[in-house]
Amino acid sequence: MFPDNLLPVFDRTDVIFESGAGAWLRAADGRRFLDFGSGVAVNSLGHGHPRLVAALAEQAGKLWHCSNLYRVPGQERVARRLVDASFADTAFFCNTGAEAMELVIKIARRYHHCAGHPERHRIVACTGSFHGRTIATLAAAGTAKYLEGFGPVAAGFDHVPFGDLDAARAAIGPATAALLVEPVQGEGGIRPADPAYLRGLRALADEFGLLLLMDEVQTGIGRTGMLFAHEWSGIAPDVMGLAKGLGGGFPVGAVLATERAAACMTPGTHGCTFGGNPLAMAVAEAVLDEIMAPGFLERVRSVATLLRGKLEDLARRFPRAIAEVRGQGLMLGLKTVPANTAFTARLFAAGMLAVGAGDNVVRLVPPLIIGEAEVEAAVGFLEGVCAEIG
Repeated sequence: MFPDNLLPVFDRTDVIFESGAGAWLRAADGRRFLDFGSGVAVNSLGHGHPRLVAALAEQAGKLWHCSNLYRVPGQERVARRLVDASFADTAFFCNTGAEAMELVIKIARRYHHCAGHPERHRIVACTGSFHGRTIATLAAAGTAKYLEGFGPVAAGFDHVPFGDLDAARAAIGPATAALLVEPVQGEGGIRPADPAYLRGLRALADEFGLLLLMDEVQTGIGRTGMLFAHEWSGIAPDVMGLAKGLGGGFPVGAVLATERAAACMTPGTHGCTFGGNPLAMAVAEAVLDEIMAPGFLERVRSVATLLRGKLEDLARRFPRAIAEVRGQGLMLGLKTVPANTAFTARLFAAGMLAVGAGDNVVRLVPPLIIGEAEVEAAVGFLEGVCAEIG
């Protein structure tokens, strides 16, 4: 039943990657692939980045893990950099986006408990969202196909259409603690929130004494051309979950919060065995060195504009293949006319990796270090597939 002894929860493509450099991967059989999936928006600096390799190797020779029972200088440095570059006053480190979002939910509930309103525990979330694979984060998203077969759905979440401010207002009641949103829905089909919608959610949270929670697991750390995607709207959340690009391929998650929101998180209210260990922090610090360097995000925005323009040109030329181009920065999606699975399979056969998403979208989330050469190569692969489709 388990021929490779692995739990069969992934429908894996039959390929083994052995090495990578920049935006390219090499398979064991010698084939070369342009990686516009980035491990699902994880390899923010591509493969084999010399700064990350050096940081990992240097720290590996010193200390991998020591426990959060003791000070970890790398945590303190990375926390300071994230706080200085954001709305936040404090940071907590974990391993994954799901872990990060679990803590985001816990902070929202704990905040009102400590304020003398334990009845305020419900969170208004959006349909089409994705927040992780744990029991609570699945309930927060509310997507039926991910919840099926896992027993009673965790209570405490009310779902409204993404982008509908009136529906969000109508869902707020005496038990509401917070509003939760992704600035760009990733798994839901690369759907950017209108800046006015995010500003409206901020105003609703302030009006009703709620916390505004952001899931920037996929959008954060430069993916949209700003360090955090919510910056495009000119507002800030109270609590935010990060992961994916923060470790550049090494498992690192984080939660950023204001002092007001997190003041009640005292010793014993949360924890993480591996989170923020010296090895992870060495890599995260190297990632931030690169992404926060002068000119890096400006270059991401420039390359994203170039790629977006070429994708829209393909959509105009091949309306039977691409129905719509959507997204922000280097988090782009092609809503395809044929099934997105068939489209990504054709891309794979041609030598390019992409990732599926909801609403029949092909997700393009390349490393943030791509340039004109990689854009041209990607457009060439895409044009070939579009021509085949007609």
